[in-house]
Amino acid sequence: MDLRFTPDERAFRDEVRAFIADNLPEETRRRMVEGRVPTKEQTVAWQRVLNGKGWAVPDWPAEHGGTGWTAAQRYIFREELQQHPAPQPVGFGTNMVGPIIIAFGTDAQKKRFLPRIRNIDDWWCQGFSEPGAGSDLASLKTRAERDGDHYVVNGQKMWTTYAQHADWIFVLVRTNPGAAKRQEGISFLLVDMKSPGITIRPIITIDGGHEVNEVFFDDVRVPVENLVGEENRGWDCAKLLLGHERTGAARVGVSKERLQRLKYIASQVEEDGRPMIEAQRVREKIAGIEVELKALEMTVLRVLAAGKRSGESRKADPASSILKLRGSEIAQSITELMLEVAGPYAMPSLADPESEDLTNEPDLAPDWAHTIAPVYFNWRKLSIFGGTNEIQRGIMAKAFMGL
Repeated sequence: MDLRFTPDERAFRDEVRAFIADNLPEETRRRMVEGRVPTKEQTVAWQRVLNGKGWAVPDWPAEHGGTGWTAAQRYIFREELQQHPAPQPVGFGTNMVGPIIIAFGTDAQKKRFLPRIRNIDDWWCQGFSEPGAGSDLASLKTRAERDGDHYVVNGQKMWTTYAQHADWIFVLVRTNPGAAKRQEGISFLLVDMKSPGITIRPIITIDGGHEVNEVFFDDVRVPVENLVGEENRGWDCAKLLLGHERTGAARVGVSKERLQRLKYIASQVEEDGRPMIEAQRVREKIAGIEVELKALEMTVLRVLAAGKRSGESRKADPASSILKLRGSEIAQSITELMLEVAGPYAMPSLADPESEDLTNEPDLAPDWAHTIAPVYFNWRKLSIFGGTNEIQRGIMAKAFMGL
């Protein structure tokens, strides 16, 4: 297999790279280089720049605003965004609910929601996990009971990322509690976050950030027209959506960018009078991660080349579990080595990680040090969300080995 990009693909990479360099605000790029999450305003502004260029939803079919790019071009585009680094289009809309609406939604749903997802006129969040229904998602208890032309939703969702920003949430709800199989009694609903009866409670994570939330539904009325697909067949939507989420979880470009940041930090920290980047043990660990990352990159390219574009297939690819598993492990390895290299510089300080003013950092801590420990702790989640790595091993054992 020839894994080299063609001259046309290399020219395409140059075009994407130049566009990002010319249009991404420096403050947004700097924030991401430092390891901080871009603000909602920065994320929205950048996605609208991409949408104006026609690049907000490259994985969608062309008739719904996609680019018509090849698998290699889509991979190059995503990698360039991640390596610059620049915010990616918000995945809850573009990579999750959007493809589900394309695959299972009505014409009215496509006309109503897809243009607004592309331009992030609506910010979406995901209502899947619940207390006691995380890895075992099919055991969810949030119920939706039919009442005329509405469903009445009651229950709780957990770990809902950026619910505090969201205009809409897509939720899995139980519509047939008596189904013979738990998966057969679940439906997929689109819910307006401004609906009466929705309560959001923040969850402050170990890094001090407000990224995830609890969301409560108390007699929330949802129009039946917001059902995606068939009633009690929402598990089909969930499987396809999770396949898209896990493919994106490989995050090869993110790991490449963090590796470059690691090398920079290793060049700034000295051990025995020499930069740590010159220490054999550090160089061996970096080289080992780079080899694993190259293997993951080749696997991503194989999966993308073999698969169909989003919306053209309703079957989830079990190979996406490999990408999610290895991508999360490699990313965590990078943060572990970064923490090791930074040593005592990475100790928690009094600085607020979300503050624009970092002048209250201890004098001994370099500017690059304040996010290392928070990112290390935050990225522990990578092997959990989207289906734990243990679950992914089970999926692969069943799909590839027949176990």
